[in-house]
Formats: sequence, C-alpha cells, structure tokens
Amino acid sequence: MGIYDLCKPILSIEERSHRWLKYHLLHAHSVEFYCKDSKMKIIDVSNPLRVNRLPDNSVILLSQGNYSEHGFKIKKVELRLYLEKTDEKLGPFSLITSFVETDKGTIEMIYEEGYIGLNPLEKIKEFLILNLGISGIILRSIISLESYQKSS
Repeated sequence: MGIYDLCKPILSIEERSHRWLKYHLLHAHSVEFYCKDSKMKIIDVSNPLRVNRLPDNSVILLSQGNYSEHGFKIKKVELRLYLEKTDEKLGPFSLITSFVETDKGTIEMIYEEGYIGLNPLEKIKEFLILNLGISGIILRSIISLESYQKSS
C-alpha cells in the first residue's frame, strides 16, 4: 500500500497529484497530503518510500494528549526505527524518525540515521528524557507543521 492509497476515498487522483506536485515543487525533499477532516499528514523525509511501511520497532515518549504548544494539542510523540540494511562489519543501518501527532495533523521527520549500533531506540530515548530533548522534537515538529500550514 502506498502513501497515497491512504487517502483514496477522500481525494481524487487529480487532486492528490496536484497537491503532491505543488508541494514537491515548493519543498523538494518533502511530501504532504491530506486525509480526513483536512488534517495534515506530513512525511518530511528525503525519500518518503523509506518510511512507507510499518516500523521495525517504536517507542512512545509522550502519549497523554494534554500538552499544548503554539496552539497545537500534542497527542503523541513517538520514535520509530526502520532497519534498512545490515553490513557485516558495521551492523544494521538504522533510520530513526520522530513522529508527532497533534490535533491538526501528524508529522514524521528524520531524527537520526546511520550505523548506530544495537538497541538505538533505547539509547536515544534515554538521551532525550535526560536532556529535555522531547520538547525539542515537539517544537521542531510544530514549526514544520506551521510552515506547511502557511504554504498550503
């Protein structure tokens, strides 16, 4: 299933193609499309096909849904791990994204990628919790969501 298959019942092929083309021309590295209730779903990854599947692992950093930032109600903050390949000497190549769900839409962005070693999600989760990094992820996501909202 492709990323545009998620919106088939809501948007026609022409509408999806026009929105994708318009957005792709404005932001050559991102893809944006709309689903139910005009909520944004943004995948801010250089090649969205890299995250066009279920993650190999994930960890939820925040899920209470009672935090607000710049007029956005934050419902969930999650780190997602996508294993892409394995090198005999270096180990697994990991793509770690941050996924933030708000009342106005969702955004998934690259947090880290490379040969990070084993159990990278637990290491990054611990680092973020100890260094107030969750608020940085939220603020970065909100800024991107606001930017995408203004340009659409």
